[in-house]
Amino acid sequence: MENLDLKVKLIAIDLLSHGKSDEYDELSLNLYVNCVKKLIDDLTLRKTILLGHSLGGAIIQQYFFDYPQDIAGLILCSTGAKLRVLPVILNNTLTNFEKFLENVPVGAFYRKTDENLKQSYVEEVSKITPEAVHSDFKICDNFDVMDEISNIDIPCLIIVGAADKLTPVKYSEYFHSHIENSEFVVIEKTGHSVMLEKPKEFNHAIKKYYNKHF
Repeated sequence: MENLDLKVKLIAIDLLSHGKSDEYDELSLNLYVNCVKKLIDDLTLRKTILLGHSLGGAIIQQYFFDYPQDIAGLILCSTGAKLRVLPVILNNTLTNFEKFLENVPVGAFYRKTDENLKQSYVEEVSKITPEAVHSDFKICDNFDVMDEISNIDIPCLIIVGAADKLTPVKYSEYFHSHIENSEFVVIEKTGHSVMLEKPKEFNHAIKKYYNKHF
């Protein structure tokens, strides 16, 4: 969120078994939602806007359905109301993690994105245990709230990369057509990692959304 240039408190969460957070044996969508809930309650946050990318998008959708009173806005980035995962990804994260890491850039980035950025991303993913990565993809594969999306009644920003292979543009189009108070931004020449590939355009969309609604 570098250079976002908004007078807001920005908080980035390391979920359990990710980043600097403690490892946890059994990861689940409800566990992740509860972690976000505890953070919001402990910090007594108000008028919270949740931004979630990919799995994070599933988490913030479920958070809204569980605790709608907590949330003022949602930013759904490269995600979907239903997140099917290719069997080869589920298999490789379980049995051949090196192969999974080798293939990560193909799914996560636009083909012409800088190779150094791709490599840095792979290095970050490699710091997460194979078990946690596999659990995350299983959570995505089981996620399906397509029948509930129209219940979202707060301002939503929907962002997706035009060349996203993992959560194609049609996933975001579904959001836009079923969430009445939503804005839809497609960023060209980006893949699934739109916020890394075109950070200026990504931040511009967020700033425009924030200034309009908040």
